[in-house]
Amino acid sequence: MIRSVVLSLSVASALAFSQPASATDLLVGNKSADTVWQLSTKDGARSREFATGKGPHEIVVSPDNRFALVSNYGSSTPGNSITAIDLKSGRTRMVDLGENTKPHGMRLLPGYKRAVVTTEGSRKLLLVDVAAGRVKHAIDLGEGRGHMVALAKNGDVAFVTKIDAGTVSRVDLGTRTRTHEVAAGAGAEGVAVHPATGEVWVSNREAGTVTVHDPATLAIRHTIASPGFPIRVAFTADGRYALATNARAATLSVIDTDSKQVAHTVALSRPDAQYRDTMLGRAALPIGVIADPKRPRVYAAISGGDEIAVIDTTQWKVIDHWKTGREPDALGIVE
Repeated sequence: MIRSVVLSLSVASALAFSQPASATDLLVGNKSADTVWQLSTKDGARSREFATGKGPHEIVVSPDNRFALVSNYGSSTPGNSITAIDLKSGRTRMVDLGENTKPHGMRLLPGYKRAVVTTEGSRKLLLVDVAAGRVKHAIDLGEGRGHMVALAKNGDVAFVTKIDAGTVSRVDLGTRTRTHEVAAGAGAEGVAVHPATGEVWVSNREAGTVTVHDPATLAIRHTIASPGFPIRVAFTADGRYALATNARAATLSVIDTDSKQVAHTVALSRPDAQYRDTMLGRAALPIGVIADPKRPRVYAAISGGDEIAVIDTTQWKVIDHWKTGREPDALGIVE
C-alpha cells in the first residue's frame, strides 16, 4: 500500500530582485548552488533567484506559467523532495517524497495538478499530487534506475530511460504498469516525444547515438550518430529539429526530424574560457538544452563554465553567453 506523504508547509523566501520578470524568461537550475535563477531572454539579466533543496536536477514549468517544479536530487545525502515555485508570488514550498530518494526526471500531466517523477533511490515512477503535496502512487520500474521521463501527448503513457541498463521503458499510467522495456543504447539518458509523430527519441551517451522508437512497441525505427556523449534531447517548438547536447564533445547535434540526419553541429566550447573540473574532466560540459518558443533561439546549459550558451537558430551559431550560478543544468521557459 502506498503511503501518502504530507506536504511540508515550510516556505522559503523568494529572494526576489527589484525589477519585474520579462514576458519570456529562462529558468536555470544551479546544481552546486541549490538555486534556480530566472533570466530575461532579452539579455540574460537575472530578475529572481529561488532557493531549492540540495542538488536541483530537473525543472518543469506548468503550461499556464503559474508554477514550476524542481527535483531535489541531493548531494552527499540523497534528496527526497520537490521544490514548487509559485511564479506569480515568488514563494516556494517543499513536497516531501518520503522514502523515495534521488528524484530526477519530471513531467506534468494534463490539468497540471499531477506530475510523474522518477526516483533513482527507490527505482520508482511516482504519481505526485502537486496541489495536495503527496505521493499518490509509486510504480515499480523493475531492474535499473529510472532517470529521465517523457509523456505521450495525451498524458496516458510515460517513457522512462535507465542509464545503467541502457533501456527505455513504456509505462501505462492508467493501469500503472510497465508494459514494455527495450534496449536503446549504452547509457540511455535523455528522452523526448516528438510533438507531431509521437515518436520517442532517446540519447544514448556511451553509445554516441540517438535512437527513434515506435511509441507503441518501442521498436527502434532509426539510429542516428551523435558522437561525444549525447546526454539530453529536446525539440524545437515546431518539431522540425531534435537537439542533442554532446557533453564530452561540447557540441550540439541539430537533427532534421524528417530525414533523421544531422543537419548542423554547433560548437559549444570556447577556447578562451576557463572551465572547471566536471564529471568528464575540466570541460565545458553542456547538459540541459531548450528551445525558445517565441524567438529563433536555443539555450544550452554549459555546466563546466557556469553559463548559458545562446544559439541563433537562423544560422545555428552561438551569439551570446549569460552568467549563471554554480553548475547549471536543468532549464525551463516561462512565457
